Amino acid sequence: MTVTVFILAFLTSMASYALISGRLARRERVAAVSRLAGKTSERKRGGTSQPALFEIADAVRGRLAAHLLDRLHLKQSLEQLLDTADLKCGATGLMHRCAGAFLAGFAAATLPTANHYPLFSLAAATVAGAIPFLYVRRRANQRVRKFEEQFPDCLEFVARSMKAGHAFSMSLEMVFREFSEPLASEFRRTFEEQRLGQPLDIVLNKLARRIPSMDVQFFTSAVLLQKRTGGNLAELLEKLAHIIRERFKLRARIRAISAQGLMSGSILAAIPAGVGALMFVVNPTYARFFVDDPVGHKLLAASLALQFVGYLIIRKIVTIEV
Repeated sequence: MTVTVFILAFLTSMASYALISGRLARRERVAAVSRLAGKTSERKRGGTSQPALFEIADAVRGRLAAHLLDRLHLKQSLEQLLDTADLKCGATGLMHRCAGAFLAGFAAATLPTANHYPLFSLAAATVAGAIPFLYVRRRANQRVRKFEEQFPDCLEFVARSMKAGHAFSMSLEMVFREFSEPLASEFRRTFEEQRLGQPLDIVLNKLARRIPSMDVQFFTSAVLLQKRTGGNLAELLEKLAHIIRERFKLRARIRAISAQGLMSGSILAAIPAGVGALMFVVNPTYARFFVDDPVGHKLLAASLALQFVGYLIIRKIVTIEV
């Protein structure tokens, strides 16, 4: 019976999705015909600023997901996160993966338990649905961290190149030839955008948006300020590289000092889980209260939530940004 209900709910969801997608597709076709007929000479107010070719590609990949992201004002932030992570699936593709993981997690938790624990199934589905987003965010953070590690050497390389007589644009070209990923791909994109005719300030601001790092913002501000007021850019970049290295040293020293607090937080968060598992082994009859009784379910959920909040508070205390 439970499997039948789940299959019916799944088929109903897919049918609803197909109907809504078909409606949005018809609306897109009508809008395209109107544009070809010359009935609309300008875009609607509040529309996106990206080229029409990109909007059509997004609509083809997922009309319903794109419409929902536009309504929630999340599309731009997700696209920026994917750009930082160097993933090409797009915001709609990420949303489709999250929805698929949610359904898979719900099915994996519902079918073995015969829907006896709906809250557990919903929690498992929520965790599974968040996995694609968490993966993208982790990949983006790792990429930014690796970029920051290479950035001081890059600044010194640009400074030496300019002292040798090369122009700044030529130095950017030499950077992506001499360095490895992810710095090489980002500066290759910056150089190619500038070579295609975009102004330097727009190109550097795009780099700062793709790599949300304070060091890159300092670099962008220094280059643009030197362009407007003049000065020795090579010497400025060398000083900036020295400051970034000193920040790395201070950050490493702070991590070494706060490591004990972070380890204490991890141990305190693991103790209740270990005690609970030990109770199930030593006295399972007493511990079954948290599984069989509805009051035990609420107490278990509240304890897990409070434990998670406590761990986040401890992690926030020992995390110091430099």
